[in-house]
Amino acid sequence: MAAISIADLRREYSLAGLSEPELDPDPIQQFRKWFDQAVAAGIVEPNAMVLATVDEAGQPSTRTVLLKAVDGRGFSFFTNYESRKGRELAGNPRAAVTFPWVALERQVCITGAVSKLSRAEAEAYFKLRPRGSRLGACASRQSELISSRAELEARMRELETMYPGEEIPTPPSWGGYVLTPVEIEFWQGRQNRLHDRLCYKRQPNGRWTIERLSP
Repeated sequence: MAAISIADLRREYSLAGLSEPELDPDPIQQFRKWFDQAVAAGIVEPNAMVLATVDEAGQPSTRTVLLKAVDGRGFSFFTNYESRKGRELAGNPRAAVTFPWVALERQVCITGAVSKLSRAEAEAYFKLRPRGSRLGACASRQSELISSRAELEARMRELETMYPGEEIPTPPSWGGYVLTPVEIEFWQGRQNRLHDRLCYKRQPNGRWTIERLSP
């Protein structure tokens, strides 16, 4: 079988278009509309978003995290504050996220400031997580070097013995963030790469304006 050239992997986007009259004046409501459509379309983990942060030297890093709430404050997720992203957000509390809904030929790109959620919110959500996920959060010193997989699994077994029931304390280093958006771009693929890009920008008075960007 002949090798496949990456450069030859292309497709035309033709599922839909996006025009200004279709947009809700509130970008959070527009996001909810597209998110519901992603769920209805059976997108695998539609709440998965690529989070970009920057370290003190200006080096960006990305990873996929899961959106856990969206409201008037912005887009919320949970993680270990001592992880790489946590350390980078402590030094530079600005970030960007992208929802890559490729099957719908769509993406949503969001930039803004990031702040920590309250401890009460973090603990309330932690209690809702499956037991294994809570133990895993306690077992993992996220982003730190470990000697082997066996070390991690041994730590997990210790915690299973230490906490045999459902009462598992929230680790001090574990909590949530909310990204408060200043820009939200809705991207819809179109034929001939003439994609629709409509971008909401928050104004000093708190209102949103909508601009069309060239693809």
